[in-house]
Amino acid sequence: MSYDASAIKVLKGLEGVRHRPAMYIGGTGVEGYHHLFKEILDNAVDEALAGYATEIVTTLNPDGSLTVEDNGRGIPVDLMPEEGKPAVEVIYTTLHSGGKFDSSAYKVSGGLHGVGASVVNALSEWTVVEVFREGKHHRIAFSRGEVTEPLAVVGPAPKGKTGTRVTFKPDPLIFGNQAFDPSKIRARLREVSYLVAGLRLVFKDLIHGREDVYLDKGGVASFAKALAEGEELLYEKPFLLKGQEGEVEVEVGLIHTKGYNAEILTYANMIPTRDGGTHLTAFKSAYSRALNQYAKKAGLNKEKGPQPTGDDLLEGLYAVVSVKLPQPQFEGQTKGKLLNPEAGSAVSQVVYEKFLEILEENPRIAKTIYEKALRAAQAREAARKARELVRRQNPLESDDLPGKLADCQTENPEEAELFIVEGDSAGGSAKQGRDRRFQAILPLRGKILNVEKAGLSKALKNAEVRAMVAAIGVGIGGTGDEAHFDLEGLRYHKIIIMTDADVDGSHIRTLLLTFFYRYMRPLIERGHVYIAQPPLYRLQVGKKVEYLYSDEELAARLKELEGKSYEVQRFKGLGEMNPEQLWETTMNPEKRVLKKVELQDALEASELFEKLMGQEVAPRREFIEEHARYAELDI
Repeated sequence: MSYDASAIKVLKGLEGVRHRPAMYIGGTGVEGYHHLFKEILDNAVDEALAGYATEIVTTLNPDGSLTVEDNGRGIPVDLMPEEGKPAVEVIYTTLHSGGKFDSSAYKVSGGLHGVGASVVNALSEWTVVEVFREGKHHRIAFSRGEVTEPLAVVGPAPKGKTGTRVTFKPDPLIFGNQAFDPSKIRARLREVSYLVAGLRLVFKDLIHGREDVYLDKGGVASFAKALAEGEELLYEKPFLLKGQEGEVEVEVGLIHTKGYNAEILTYANMIPTRDGGTHLTAFKSAYSRALNQYAKKAGLNKEKGPQPTGDDLLEGLYAVVSVKLPQPQFEGQTKGKLLNPEAGSAVSQVVYEKFLEILEENPRIAKTIYEKALRAAQAREAARKARELVRRQNPLESDDLPGKLADCQTENPEEAELFIVEGDSAGGSAKQGRDRRFQAILPLRGKILNVEKAGLSKALKNAEVRAMVAAIGVGIGGTGDEAHFDLEGLRYHKIIIMTDADVDGSHIRTLLLTFFYRYMRPLIERGHVYIAQPPLYRLQVGKKVEYLYSDEELAARLKELEGKSYEVQRFKGLGEMNPEQLWETTMNPEKRVLKKVELQDALEASELFEKLMGQEVAPRREFIEEHARYAELDI
């Protein structure tokens, strides 16, 4: 394949990116900030997919900038006749330019829109691109999309070295004082290591002095098993379904667990398609068709009673669906949903044929999977009856609620807030301290059920769960169970978990988050779930009172007060605060600190909940031992 200036096509103009960054990266918050890294990484991964790169090194530098270096061919540096500029300059200063519009340079790529490099450049305070090609070390520098140092040869390339090194610092004028989160970088590198089997990915965190290497030869099958970590498996070795139809390559890794949850991650040309698309729809349909076909042929479904639906058949399944295709069509610049019909038909054919083959070759496993689906159908019917019972109850009048819901006056859900409060004493203070115009209080008695270990029908028998479902108003559903979930019924646009700052409070908060993650995930995805941050300390200096939210904050303040007299009170629970203090510190929108719960990485979140709340004891013990040094002792 030729890869020089002739392979680069220009569709015109780098305008408006700085004025409307959300159009290109989805927003200027945490997600948008890290999207810059993902765009540059995608370009390096494309070199690996094309067969030219074997290693990508990402470095978080001491000044907060990020470097991504591959050992591929190196971006072309020769002049583009129609532009009169070197190809590397055009790629970094012109929207819709690059080697992705012409299949002579890349057969498959994730950087479809040709906006990645130029958008990152436009939204960075500065960018430096170094190219190692044909024995020379080239360098070009930019600031906010403009060339500051023209392309120049700065020396010879080390012997045999080729590739591209991009270093950039996101612009504080666009993103404020944000910084790269190493855990998000590690999560994406780990994800890519599964999707491109054999590619070596290195992350050097020079700020915290840590280096990680990701290299996986098991591909998407290993990925599926990693996704199910912490769950009891129905069988040990994951299955790989692999095939090609036309120009579309399909790879699916899957494994079944004894649990109630299902997790299916989808990718197109290594890009995570968070909103699914044709490949996800086709996978679910073909998977169900193959399983039903096998069950019918093997005479497994002889029972009367509810028949398994698609969701029943998926229960306990962890799968990764990856497609590679030459002309991917996505919904929006951030590539959340795949639209190509040919991807759907390829997945449908490969999954149906290969999965049916696996079932026929493994009759014992096939029987176990289908019997689990039959049990899921029975549990779904029981849950439906329980759900109907919950829906018939009026949350404002029912005596079954674990502490009466004190509702707010407004009927506008956008203004309304629901505080889910631990315990009756704190609930009492919250009810007295709140602004009843827009703040509702739901106290919970005792600990909520651990839904990671229980099914939906069991969860709905729990009084605290029923109270929350009734009060929030959207119904309840698991992964892929949106049919029972109606966001139109949402009564509060802010659902705030308010628990003590001690170990018990943390446990209750984790149980609540597990419940929202497993059965009301769209609320998290749409930014409706928050965690209140009550203060840890009350500090009085003379007549002046202030509240501090961490040990670090207290230490810094006490250093300032050296030699002065002061009084410090530590709050161990919300119940220790009077209603005025609770309002002033934790509930008043003018002064409070809220943490929004975000679902940044499905694999990480799923694994963490399974480790902390799942059936397996060993992974939980390992996690606690590994993170014990970060814990606070509350003696």
